Amino acid sequence: WNYNIPEHTVDRARSGYESFPDGNKNYVIAQFFPRMCVYNDVEGWQNYQFWGSGEFALPFGDYDVEITVPADHLLDGTGNLVNRKDVYSKEEYKRWEQATKSYDKPVIIRTQAEAENIEKGHSTKTKTWKLQAENVRDFAFTSSRKYIMDAQAVKFPKGDVMAISIYPKEGNPLWEEYSTKAVVQTLESYSRMTFDYPYPKAISVHGKNQGMEYPMICWNYGRPNEDGSYSDRTKFGMISVIIHEVGHNFFPMIVNSDERQWGWMDEGINTFVQYVAEQDFGENYPEAIAPNAKYPSRRGAPSAITGYMGGNQDFIAPIMSNPENVYQLGNNAYGKPATALNILRETVMGRELFDYSFKTYAQRWMFKHPTPEDFFRTMEDASAIDLDWYWRGWFYTTENVDMGVEEVKSYYLTDKPTQAGKALMERYGVDPAGRDLVYVVEEDGEDYDPAMKSKSSLENAPNLQEFLMDNFSAAERAKLKAPKHFYAIKFNKPGGIPMPIIVEYSYADGTKEKVTYPVQVWRMNDAEVTKVLATDKELTGVLLDPDLETADVDVSNNSWPKQAQESEFDSFKEGTED
Repeated sequence: WNYNIPEHTVDRARSGYESFPDGNKNYVIAQFFPRMCVYNDVEGWQNYQFWGSGEFALPFGDYDVEITVPADHLLDGTGNLVNRKDVYSKEEYKRWEQATKSYDKPVIIRTQAEAENIEKGHSTKTKTWKLQAENVRDFAFTSSRKYIMDAQAVKFPKGDVMAISIYPKEGNPLWEEYSTKAVVQTLESYSRMTFDYPYPKAISVHGKNQGMEYPMICWNYGRPNEDGSYSDRTKFGMISVIIHEVGHNFFPMIVNSDERQWGWMDEGINTFVQYVAEQDFGENYPEAIAPNAKYPSRRGAPSAITGYMGGNQDFIAPIMSNPENVYQLGNNAYGKPATALNILRETVMGRELFDYSFKTYAQRWMFKHPTPEDFFRTMEDASAIDLDWYWRGWFYTTENVDMGVEEVKSYYLTDKPTQAGKALMERYGVDPAGRDLVYVVEEDGEDYDPAMKSKSSLENAPNLQEFLMDNFSAAERAKLKAPKHFYAIKFNKPGGIPMPIIVEYSYADGTKEKVTYPVQVWRMNDAEVTKVLATDKELTGVLLDPDLETADVDVSNNSWPKQAQESEFDSFKEGTED
């Protein structure tokens, strides 16, 4: 076969070369040879063609590769470099040996000064680089005389892994400062969430406008300005894409799902673990994210997906769609599934149970070909939780989350028969004579007496006090609570996806209380549910989803009393007045 190498900065290709004014080129080469189709137990041969969005469906194999390039090039790729002594200079090899023992910081293998000197010449000699890889689903490599390289060892129980960064001087100072840190963080965070990284190395290569992944190697964007300055957007974009693309070693390079059919199974799951790794990065390198308190993740947080989920339904497809057939691939295959898994972890299942189940899935399906049903079944099997309602709402529909506080009613106890109580007893043929009954009275209702508000429940219903005195010991009575206030809070659900009701109650004394009602409260009525709150304190406010955990697309109905929502125009106007 043959392969025409495209100029990827012009053609927006997934691999190719970048040209520089002095005639040098950086090569990032992949998808350049015929590859075998997957044969699996579910559908037989997967021979769906590559059209651009659905990237990979590949089996595992072993590679023994020799690549001959100009002698002044630095090359690396998938697999072990088995003739390192032959292709490295003595100084480079010495530094490499140092890097294999450096666990706290990278060691520069080829410095910027050395790379700048090398790129001025064009050697007419050649070197052959030999790479061997076992149990990988693809092969890719990079080569250039412009490259700087650094590396750091990462300790794992079964052997160290080398975190490597390769980049031209145009990537500095950003790449030397952050690339290998991001690679190390990815390997550690992903391994904690799944399984110990099984390959000997993970390489991050700087390719302009690139973001592509292959076994053990990936190319990533993030280039400073010509004077070396860079914005936070460039910095965080670079760190995030490195975490994302290195993370693809786990999904789908090892947990080998079929992106041709189910784009979310690698992009969405990977974006979710990327979010976890980004937050870990922020905790481990607070100086890198300052003045932010947390890493500013682009995707994964519930609030980041509400605009999409609450948008025009004509341009939204279920997550369970072929990636070639959706309008907004980024939200559909990356953002929404990442958010769904984040909410499942933080709000529905809890971290401990989710992490155990997720790790079970990863370990059960590593080096195999899972389908969505395998993921869904494993999460339920490992957790012993029925999550059908969650998969249906988040993955099979385009419904959204929208819950609200419809009304709040206040009640008091009394021993005086109320009109509603009399009607109820008459309806069921109950004779109230000789019965010590306790009734509830709605505040401002027909039986309400304003004096009730200043009295305790036992003062409003003396017969209840007598009952307690006659039937409970002093020690037992001391343990009982006699709430003064009773509230009935009605929640409604305009959105189609049921979620736990997370509510913050505010009281007149300035205190607050956070209560979570499980999602099962919606089982018998999918439109509304009423919960009773008994308390000694006067309720002054109800706020639904106070920490924005559920991806609620409309928070204007989340409070009682209703809070005014500032419009974007009002915000803009205030900003101009300042």
